[in-house]
Amino acid sequence: MKTPYLFDEFLSSGGEESMSPFLIASSRKWGKNLHLRSAGLASALLALAFAFSFLSTPLSHLFLLFVYFLVGVPALIASLNDLKNLEINIDVLMTLAAFLALVIDSGLEGALLLVLFELSHGMEDAVSTKAKSALHNLNHIAPKFAHMIDADGMQYEKSVRDIRVGERVLVKHGEIVPLDGKVVEGISSVNLVHLTGESLPVPKTVGEIVPAGAKNLEAALVVEVNRTASDSTLTRIIRLITEAQSAKPKLQRWLDRFGQYYATAIIALTFLFAVGLPFVASMSYFGHEGSVYRALAFLIAASPCALIIATPTAYLSSISASARKGILLKGGITLDALARCSIVAFDKTGTLTTGELECASGNCSDAALAVAYGLERNVKHPIAASICKLAQKRGLQPAQIAHFKVIPGKGVEGVVEGKRVAIGRPDWIGVKGEHTGVLAALLHEGNTSLFRFTDQVRHDLPTLLKALPLRPVMLTGDHLQSAHTVAKALGISEVYANLRPEDKLDKVAELSEAGGLVMVGDGINDAPALARATVGISMGRIGSATAVDASDVVLLNDDLHLLSWLFRKSKKTQAIVKQNLTLALSVIVLATTPALLGLVPLWLAVILHEGGTVLVGLNSLRLLRDR
Repeated sequence: MKTPYLFDEFLSSGGEESMSPFLIASSRKWGKNLHLRSAGLASALLALAFAFSFLSTPLSHLFLLFVYFLVGVPALIASLNDLKNLEINIDVLMTLAAFLALVIDSGLEGALLLVLFELSHGMEDAVSTKAKSALHNLNHIAPKFAHMIDADGMQYEKSVRDIRVGERVLVKHGEIVPLDGKVVEGISSVNLVHLTGESLPVPKTVGEIVPAGAKNLEAALVVEVNRTASDSTLTRIIRLITEAQSAKPKLQRWLDRFGQYYATAIIALTFLFAVGLPFVASMSYFGHEGSVYRALAFLIAASPCALIIATPTAYLSSISASARKGILLKGGITLDALARCSIVAFDKTGTLTTGELECASGNCSDAALAVAYGLERNVKHPIAASICKLAQKRGLQPAQIAHFKVIPGKGVEGVVEGKRVAIGRPDWIGVKGEHTGVLAALLHEGNTSLFRFTDQVRHDLPTLLKALPLRPVMLTGDHLQSAHTVAKALGISEVYANLRPEDKLDKVAELSEAGGLVMVGDGINDAPALARATVGISMGRIGSATAVDASDVVLLNDDLHLLSWLFRKSKKTQAIVKQNLTLALSVIVLATTPALLGLVPLWLAVILHEGGTVLVGLNSLRLLRDR
């Protein structure tokens, strides 16, 4: 029997309330876009109230009562809760203005404020939901149950959160892979579009890894789980997007703090103007020319609703658009940092190059290659893999190595038929030269004593680097000759080679202070530099987990061509934020003083205020475009 869906599991998923599994189908349908539905019904009632104000005052008041009940009572309850918590915000301002309008016999204008305020709330929710679509889609596709296969081959269903490492899961064609694992039976293709943005199918066969969230397109696969639900690829991506959407840029955090003080100041000024204007100018307290009416118009015109949503809607839209392209941003603050960078630094191996070395023997005999094969087959390193591949290509068997030992950062050594052999860095090999039977090794291109290694440059990178609006720099631990060979092929003139991790960190710090640095890397040794750079960008597919955790941006599909798009998006985001702030401030500045002078009536102040809020939200949605 299926385990019930936990209530806290849904709450932690970040899903929209209307998607709750605890609602029946009809309730879920009515719960979607509830603010917009309420605003629509209230608008119709307000229109009837306005029409009957010329025909039947009692009927007009009845419809007006329904409007205040439908959109005013919820706003009043929310405002009273805010005041109970000693919090004065925009909602309190609007509710105060709407109900004070009743006191001065301007109920229709107060109702108009409530309706438009509810409409702007609905628009804001719609913008946020649209901007968070990547997260909602991921939560929607994440399976809650999986088909399990026990030791006897029997199938049964089990909650994904209860599946442990080593258990086997059956993924039928058309289903989503529930957890990360290794294929142990079957051959099929999977679609990774939800994870990386790459829509081309990727073939998978026995022994290959499939990530959670991949869609199985063809035949059934049996997958042996190697990560639990809390640590799966899909869960990590959801967590990164959630953290990105909650990580507020500096400007947004400042506006949030500013909004609380500003709301208090506007309420104080409203009461000051309502009480003090008759003493300054010859006017009454009440009526459409009175000080209370003008103070309320000032209150509405000065309310910073559009100002407060100007930044979060823009950043949310950019984060969502980036996620759809296979780019995970760890917060809107990353977009700000990207926009002010002027230098981009690349690690060489695995970033600018494929990381798959090809080995060609020079003066190396089959016997020497067999010894190298025996030494390197126990080492996880691109050079070791290329030597082993060459030996296998020649059909050689590895020599039997005794007393095998790895010297971190230098090489490996052992004993073959009583003779000591070693392979590693040239400077270290020189020190080991007193031993007989030493096997010299090459770690840089051009030395042909035994082996020659070449690393293939990634396709089309020269075109990409020319398109980037930043100064390219290469930072690598490889030898200078190898680094310059790759740099020349790519058109990079600034190269720093022979860098240990601590040297790379110092250089990153220096370049970051010089003009803002974007660091692009993939390995564990790049993690400190990625964390220290103004913006660290890691490769999600080939990159290490440490590098991914240390970076600010993750390229899920390892597509460096997305860098140009990302830099343009960061600039566009800043431009949209500036447009939003200009629009919001313009409404406040241009409407507040005329409102006090009686030139802007209450209804026009309402339309200007709420119209500005809606326009800001729609402007932010432009960032959802892929351009």
